[in-house]
Amino acid sequence: MTNDKDLNCPSEKILESRRKMLRNFSLGGAAIAASTLAAPAIVRAQSAIKWRLQTYSGAPLGAHVIKPQIDAFNAAANGEMEIELYYADQLVPTAELFRAMQAGTIDAVQSDDATMASPVDISVFGGYFPFNTRYSLDLPSLFAYYGLNEIWAEAYGEVENVTWLSAGAWDPLHIFTKEPIRSLADMNGKRVFGVPTAGKFLSKYGLVPVTVPWDNVEVAIQTGELDGVAWCGFTEAYEVGWADVCKYALTNSVTGAWCGSYFANTASWNKVPKHLQQLFRSTIDQSHYYRNVWYWGGEAKLRVEGKKMELTSLPAAEWAQVVADSTAFWDEVAGSSPRAGRVVEAFKQYAAVMEKAGYPYR
Repeated sequence: MTNDKDLNCPSEKILESRRKMLRNFSLGGAAIAASTLAAPAIVRAQSAIKWRLQTYSGAPLGAHVIKPQIDAFNAAANGEMEIELYYADQLVPTAELFRAMQAGTIDAVQSDDATMASPVDISVFGGYFPFNTRYSLDLPSLFAYYGLNEIWAEAYGEVENVTWLSAGAWDPLHIFTKEPIRSLADMNGKRVFGVPTAGKFLSKYGLVPVTVPWDNVEVAIQTGELDGVAWCGFTEAYEVGWADVCKYALTNSVTGAWCGSYFANTASWNKVPKHLQQLFRSTIDQSHYYRNVWYWGGEAKLRVEGKKMELTSLPAAEWAQVVADSTAFWDEVAGSSPRAGRVVEAFKQYAAVMEKAGYPYR
């Protein structure tokens, strides 16, 4: 990816506006810190608590999906606690994140369940689960009102030394490639960097999910090791440079929002005073809000005004077949365990309510 920025380029103008949002958000974090400093004094621990947290994301993306939250927390913690942030694969490979956190090698993780191989029967729903969401607000609604908060807490409550803290929505799933996809047949044999569950579903059409370190994706596309990515939406593809090496963007979205979570090593979490636990949860909520707005606005603007990739779409009849195929996939996953069945039932109930509600929900 080139570092030269032509601010007359429409996509660069858009990205600069997104980065301005990040700068403004950082100022908001400083305001939170200031208000915390003005609060009544709290008895401090004798020495600052130190945590190491690793995210699934590389540094360019991490600048948006987690760094503002960690910066705000560290400022507001006022010296009582400090979190060191590490990006994808810096301490341990992403696939080993769960075990490393469970063992206490790292104190906390931001990732989806599937990508970090969580040993729970609901891990398949982390990341991109086909057609369970259409918009980013669908995901927190499912967790808050359709029982997913309780199901996730229950599942991870059965795992030793791991505490699930919160889930939030990221971007929709699109496919970006060097060669165009204009039909399902065009997917056949294309090697893409992708997330596990959506990759399994899309492999039905010949797409080949390939795992490489996050920082190697761009070079792997340039060298031909990969044909593209099935990992993110337009905002992310532009921000991290993948739009510079992919020529085509498939407009059909397999899922409306990625599902990611925050987790902590239970022993590490229990050593944190209650007021700092609440501060960490509050800054997670702040991160969920920032991320939803950053992604949502960028998706629309870059899809319409971005100039780096040509848009393609599947024929309506073929896309209808993909949607129909997802129903069988849902039923297959629902049969994998009673708890997975409860999640799928929540998806079905939510979808029915949204369809009946109509505009602006569906």
